[in-house]
Amino acid sequence: MTPVSPISTINDLFRRIAAAGNPRAILFQDEAGQWRPISSDQVYQRVRALSKAFLGWGAKKGDRIALISENRWEWAITDFTVLAIGAADVPIYPTLTAGQVAELLRDAGCRIAVVSTRQQFDKLSSVRNQTPVERIVMMDSPAPEEAVAFNHLLSGADARGADRDPVFDALVGAAEPKDIATVIYTSGTTGEPKGVVLTHGNIASNQNYAVTDFAFDSTDACISFLPLSHITARALDYVMYNHGAQVAYCSQFDKLPQAMREVRPTVIVGVPRVYEKIRQAVEARAAQSPVKKRLLAAAIGLGARHRDTVYSGHRPSSPLWNLADKLVYSKVREAFGGRVKIFISGGAPLGLDTTRWFAAVGIALWEGYGLTETSPVIALNSPIHQRMGSIGKPLANVELKLAADGELLVRGPSVFASYWQKPEENPKCFDADGWFRTGDIARFDEQGFLYITDRKKELLKTSGGKLVAPQPIENKLKNHPLVAHAALVGDKHKFISALLSPNFPALEEWARREGVEANSRAELVSHSRVLALYGEIVSQVNGGLANFETLKRFRVVAEEWTQESGELTPSMKLKRRVITAQYAEAIDAFYADESTARGE
Repeated sequence: MTPVSPISTINDLFRRIAAAGNPRAILFQDEAGQWRPISSDQVYQRVRALSKAFLGWGAKKGDRIALISENRWEWAITDFTVLAIGAADVPIYPTLTAGQVAELLRDAGCRIAVVSTRQQFDKLSSVRNQTPVERIVMMDSPAPEEAVAFNHLLSGADARGADRDPVFDALVGAAEPKDIATVIYTSGTTGEPKGVVLTHGNIASNQNYAVTDFAFDSTDACISFLPLSHITARALDYVMYNHGAQVAYCSQFDKLPQAMREVRPTVIVGVPRVYEKIRQAVEARAAQSPVKKRLLAAAIGLGARHRDTVYSGHRPSSPLWNLADKLVYSKVREAFGGRVKIFISGGAPLGLDTTRWFAAVGIALWEGYGLTETSPVIALNSPIHQRMGSIGKPLANVELKLAADGELLVRGPSVFASYWQKPEENPKCFDADGWFRTGDIARFDEQGFLYITDRKKELLKTSGGKLVAPQPIENKLKNHPLVAHAALVGDKHKFISALLSPNFPALEEWARREGVEANSRAELVSHSRVLALYGEIVSQVNGGLANFETLKRFRVVAEEWTQESGELTPSMKLKRRVITAQYAEAIDAFYADESTARGE
């Protein structure tokens, strides 16, 4: 297989798409739900047409253009257009409030904004007078009078076929690695969002090294479903385009299962919660039948003996494993469409229990690690180099080292230079020698595999001086089908406690089977049998913890934590400040009488 030649800018990638002659470069769903293709020529012509409109409005090199949309083909066309004219795009999560959107538009100085739906248009319109926005383009039709219709700007583009415009091509080719490609506002788990400035060179260098161990080609396909406002999803799409593969856009997460069955992707990159929900669904279905439950348990027991073989990318030769694969493991793969060759997890820590479970059902789930500030990949397990429980080996173009306190420091061409208009942040995030402080506590093993043990700012320190890393314990709790999310608390207190947000569909199904009646979720989570059930879950997790780590108290909350309700970031990380403020009363109750703590 011929290796893909390096790129120096994202515009090089766009030119590669345009020259590919791919009749199905993009897949999207029409209003009837049918998957429709967009060819390489159509991608080129649509970007060319949209570029003409932006330039006609006075957009120029260095401008920032906002993009507020779910994942859809128009997102990619807009992205390539902004970069083609030398501007930088500012992707904004469509779930943000009007006030948050206004703040980012002001900070970035966006004069043009492209939105997806009437809902997004109305939200922006409500705060438009607080922003520098002069023009709004709306993807959906019909567009209101105050907006320009996306399809109007593309009128006649597809009819140009393979025709090329040398003036436009020269503009595309004028991009340099030092040019700003995007300003991405971090999701703000530990503070106010900051705009990460990434250049063409930052992103291109990461593209050149991130997937050298993966043999992607034009036969591959992926579904773009993680928010494109996040660098992980965007980088994956770039990788697929760069290798001539197909990208199918899924705009709504609840449509993902059907999209997987219909598109049958060969590559899946998801945040840990995607895989956890698949596992929980498999276990919940099996729990409905004693026979299926025993069959799943037996298959996982058998698979556990072969999981190292699976994780190394090979198929076990055992006849019993083949039988279990036919009866059980293949059904799990069908949940992903049945054709996936590469499963990758990123965006948040993946629990070792989850990795082991998937390996036991025949799926090598390779974990990677990176940050928005690093464009994003720093390290990644792969078919060539992998170690279960690690986040892989560092990419060849980055340098890593550990600070005295164990914080991971990184340096290299994919690392950003600064936050947007916040020079005062540089001394906080870079040391005197230019090493970027990741904020993550890490270690290396003897073979050079990297392990992230926790977030530096999220470590809990008990009043006895013991440091507790919350994420590994939270991951253990989430491995149970009845737990959707868990948040440990107890900083500066004698002991650690937990807030548990249930997997309500699974809990409500359990309640129906067990005859537990409740008129509301609040009543359900306070039921004595439910509390006993979650008490058992906590006890099981405590059995594998050191005494100072054990959870002395817990609370099952009546709320489902989501991005929309504010407890989770778009990449499904906990917003600990929000959660501790929201449940301050419950947390105070944990520690009302600390002298009663056991094991002190």
